[in-house]
Amino acid sequence: MEIRSNTSDRELLLTRTLNAPVNLVWEAWTKPEHLANWWGPNGFTNTISDMDVKPGGAFNLIMHGPDGTDYDNQSMYMEVVPLKKIVFEHKTYPHIVFTIDFEAQGDKTLLRWHMLFDSAEILADVARKHGAIEGQKQNVEKLIHYLETIKFR
Repeated sequence: MEIRSNTSDRELLLTRTLNAPVNLVWEAWTKPEHLANWWGPNGFTNTISDMDVKPGGAFNLIMHGPDGTDYDNQSMYMEVVPLKKIVFEHKTYPHIVFTIDFEAQGDKTLLRWHMLFDSAEILADVARKHGAIEGQKQNVEKLIHYLETIKFR
């Protein structure tokens, strides 16, 4: 018996080769003093209250929008494989399961950033109201720029 599930209508997937070694990309994702500098779309800043990077650990932050709106983000790490994978569940609306894969490619890193929403309708709502697709692209661009600023420290 074969069971298939198609979730493509409720997924966002961004894949990018980063010009930084995997240990540096991992550090940017797992240390609050780094993540706070690049997380979120353009114009957003962050206050991180919890970042316990282990299964069951909390990942909580407030994203401060350029218009002064604060966005509370409560998440929990589900899986952490050092230098390879982070899976966390975003518990505040919208509910999302993030899977971030890191693949070392010499002095570069292939990043695979997958977001699974509960429904196609929720993904469409978040894309329409909050520009989630463009925001995700901006987020990765901010990460790329941030990695360039810390790469030679």
